Amino acid sequence: MNIDFITRLRHILSHYALSPSLFADQIGVPRSSMSHLLSGRNKPSLDFVLKIIDKFPDVDLYWLLKGRGSFPSKMESNPSSPLTGDLSSIKSSVMDTKKIDRVIVFYEDGTFESYNPSK
Repeated sequence: MNIDFITRLRHILSHYALSPSLFADQIGVPRSSMSHLLSGRNKPSLDFVLKIIDKFPDVDLYWLLKGRGSFPSKMESNPSSPLTGDLSSIKSSVMDTKKIDRVIVFYEDGTFESYNPSK
């Protein structure tokens, strides 16, 4: 399992264009943990796997552990999810009922900026 897990983990890193260090930072694990996993020195803990699933909902648990299923997981199965619509429909439905407090932009290098339109 360990080698297949490593291959799938590398696929996740490639898909999100993250270095192992940035990925470790994103899921909240020490960078050395990523190094040890990718080298085959250590096996993934349940906590490590759950952190990946929590941070990256496109990662299917069974695909990550056993290679069954797909990655990224198919989000089309829930048509009522706002993630499947285009941005204009999301914007209009949100703007009709709520005021925007803050917008956060995340960059590929792991940094982010926060904008407060009402201030």
